[in-house]
Amino acid sequence: MLKKPDKNTIRQNRHRRLRHRISGTAERPRLVVNRSLENIYAQIIDDVKGVTLVAANTMQADMKAAVAGKTKVEAAGIVGEAIAKKALEKGITEVVFDRGGYLYTGRVAALADGARKGGLAIGKSDKASDAE
Repeated sequence: MLKKPDKNTIRQNRHRRLRHRISGTAERPRLVVNRSLENIYAQIIDDVKGVTLVAANTMQADMKAAVAGKTKVEAAGIVGEAIAKKALEKGITEVVFDRGGYLYTGRVAALADGARKGGLAIGKSDKASDAE
């Protein structure tokens, strides 16, 4: 009997492969996306120090009111704009996007577009540009 592959395990393997090429520095930290069935989470991480610099998600009290009555894709865009605003307040202008093994479509793409709309420059990792 064939066994159906676990989609989350496949995603985690894809994320592990991506992390070999993507790394955040103090100059260009990593914007990480994680999504659940109902919510979406974003963090900006400095991998050199191993600290989270900024975080935003749909579970925060101020965000709950902003995303009430919106679709999940619209909510992801709002979270992207919110994390961009918080990052700019901390002096972060450019990040490396880590899609967390998710395909770049739907909520993940909406979050990235929202972050760009909010003023963040999303570029490739230094490691990724070396590989090309």
